[in-house]
Amino acid sequence: MSVRRALVLAAGRGERMRPLTDRVPKPLLPVAGRPLIVWHLAKLAAAGVREVAINTSWLGASLREALGDGAGHGIAIRWYDEGPVPLETAGGIVNALGVFGDEPFLVVNGDVWTELALPPAAPAPDRLAHLVLVPNPLQHPRGDFGLECGELRQEGAVRFTFSGIATYRPALFAGLLPGRRALKPVLDRALAAGLVTGEVYRGRWTDVGTPERLAELNAALA
Repeated sequence: MSVRRALVLAAGRGERMRPLTDRVPKPLLPVAGRPLIVWHLAKLAAAGVREVAINTSWLGASLREALGDGAGHGIAIRWYDEGPVPLETAGGIVNALGVFGDEPFLVVNGDVWTELALPPAAPAPDRLAHLVLVPNPLQHPRGDFGLECGELRQEGAVRFTFSGIATYRPALFAGLLPGRRALKPVLDRALAAGLVTGEVYRGRWTDVGTPERLAELNAALA
């Protein structure tokens, strides 16, 4: 089954990006002349994804003003305001879960940049999640997961970093109550049950987490 809906995570405060994020939400920071989040929206529209949820918290009104209903980007945006305190990743997904029905969906961090085509493959019918991993960047040398024959592992001879890009089946989050909730415990339970697959992407990918990384990315793309 193809992935037809997506959630872009855009609720974070961007503390490490200050002072740039004091007045501009991190997903609107410019990369090669257009906002970071617009790179995602353009790829999704080109792939035929027409319905995109975006969660917001810090400076959420600025994001709404910039992107509107999504028509200018060839998509329909559904906004999910989480209030002054973000719900974390799994909490944000649970909050927007109703938009996905029973279909697999993409979740992508609004503060990463990549040349990877979006969305990646949906989880197999007998799996609940499919994660895109990348070689460990300098700021995260230990990585997050191992990978063996396409199956995610907690450990491994070689470990990789979670890119912030994944596809999920709604059943992964079934029964979780609304509220603040981290993603890792949810993934760990599914991983222990053998329900999580992964792939390694070795192309361009950047976690745009600091002003220095943003400047380096813009210089590389100039």
